[in-house]
Amino acid sequence: MTISMFQASIPVLIRGLTNLQAILGKGQAHAAEKQIDPSVLTGARLFPDMHPLARQVHIATDTAKGCAARLAGVEAPKFDDVEFTFDELNARIQKTIDYLKEFNAAQIDGSETRTVTLKMRSGPVEFNGQSYLLGFAMPNFYFHITTAYDILRHNGVELGKLDFLGKPNS
Repeated sequence: MTISMFQASIPVLIRGLTNLQAILGKGQAHAAEKQIDPSVLTGARLFPDMHPLARQVHIATDTAKGCAARLAGVEAPKFDDVEFTFDELNARIQKTIDYLKEFNAAQIDGSETRTVTLKMRSGPVEFNGQSYLLGFAMPNFYFHITTAYDILRHNGVELGKLDFLGKPNS
């Protein structure tokens, strides 16, 4: 059995973002229950030189939409990073999910060999589509979702592994 580039990207990104919405929902409920200003959580960091929770969400969503667009050979929409409340962050995630749902297999499949060029601080970096997806986009996507999870967990939100993994698919 083979797995297509579409199967390895779009549904996986949507699932990760859906799980991130649920994680943020638990953070928001925790803030309400404990009477904590929600901005304390959305502005929290694991370490002073790391990005806060809100920025982790910005980067996770940018990575997801950028991944889909690059694999399809189209321009990704630009989202301004102006979301800082739980409701705003969840709306941004939903906007990203809605964007990802616009892609179909015909746009993504066959992108294994498509050249993907990223503009990095050190200069452009080129990948083939498969290396970009599996070696850069997905690890980066999960890094920022994991960091968002870790920030909330570190701040007392009752989260477990299944919150990160989500409900099993059949």
